[in-house]
Amino acid sequence: MQWSKLIALALIAPSVNALLRFSCSQLVVERLDPLVAPGVSPSSHLHQIIGGNSFNASMDPANDIPGESTCTTCTFTEDFSNYWTAVLFFRARNGTFHRVPQRANQGFEQANGGMTVYYTPSYTGGSVTAFSPGFRMLVGNPMFRSEAEASQFRQLTFTCLDTLGTRTGETMDMPTRPCQEGIMANIRFPTCWDGVNLDSADHQSHVAYPQSGTFESGGPCPSTHPVPIPQLFYEVIWDTRQFNDQNEWPEDGSQPFVWSYGDPTGYGTHGDYVFGWQGDALQKAMDSNCNIYCPELGSQDINQANQCTMQPTVQEDISGWLDELPGGMPVTS
Repeated sequence: MQWSKLIALALIAPSVNALLRFSCSQLVVERLDPLVAPGVSPSSHLHQIIGGNSFNASMDPANDIPGESTCTTCTFTEDFSNYWTAVLFFRARNGTFHRVPQRANQGFEQANGGMTVYYTPSYTGGSVTAFSPGFRMLVGNPMFRSEAEASQFRQLTFTCLDTLGTRTGETMDMPTRPCQEGIMANIRFPTCWDGVNLDSADHQSHVAYPQSGTFESGGPCPSTHPVPIPQLFYEVIWDTRQFNDQNEWPEDGSQPFVWSYGDPTGYGTHGDYVFGWQGDALQKAMDSNCNIYCPELGSQDINQANQCTMQPTVQEDISGWLDELPGGMPVTS
C-alpha cells in the first residue's frame, strides 16, 4: 500500500480533521438488489458492487456478514460491507448501448475499477456513532428526472474530470461536454440517525441530513434524528474517454450517457449500503482520528483486494454492444 502517496492525496480530499479514504475494487456487476428487491433474481436494473464476497440477493439483516465472507475487495481487512451503485452506459446514435468501464481513482491506480470510499467522523471535532450490525441505507431515487426532485438529496453530484485531480464544478445532472479523464459520480449519504432503527421500509427514513446546512458546514442533526453518524461518501470514476468523440454523440447535441435504470439526466443517481465491519473496528477508527492511514485497522494490498471477486449469479451478456439496457429497462427523461 503506497501510504505516502495517499497521505499526499489528502490535500485534495475534503478538508477535515480525520477521515478514512480507501479503495474497494469491483466485486461483481449484475442485476441484484438485496435492499430494494430482496430475494429477487434478477432485479430490475444492473448494479456494480464492491466489498465482502457474501453479497447475495437476500442479505438477511440477521446474517453475520463478516462471518459469511471469505474476502473483501476493500483496503481495510475488517470491512466486509457491501456498497453498490447503478452502472453507466453509452448510447450510440443507432440506439445501441455499451457499458462504460470504471477507472481507479488517484492513489489507487492498481485497483480493478470499483470505488473510493470515505468515512468521515466529524468536520467539527465531535464524536460520531458508527453503524451497527444490521444497519443499511439507500440514498437517492432512480425515478427522479428533475433538479427539483433531486434537490432533496443535497449532495449527489457529478464531476467532469479535466484531470484525475479535478474536484470542482460539481453538477446535479450529467456533464454536457466530453470529460477528458472521465465522469466522477459523488454519492454522499445522510449523517444523522434516529438512534433506534437499523433500517426502514424505504431504507431512508431512519437517517436524515443535518437540520441546516450540510455535514461539513457543522449543521446540527434534527431532533427526530439526533445521533451523528459517519459521513459515508462514494467516488466512482466512469472511464468515458473512449466515448468522447462528439461525432458519435446525439445529433441534437445532448449528452450520450444513460444509467442502467434508464436515466439520461443523472437526477436519479443513487447508492446503497449494507454495513459489514467486524466487531467494533469502524468505531475504533472513527474514535482514533485516523487520517487516510489507520494503524488501528488491518489492511491489504490493492493487488490482493483485486483477487476477491464473485461470478454473477444472473446469467446475461452485458458485454459489447447491446440492443437494450439489461433487463429491458426503457430510457425515460
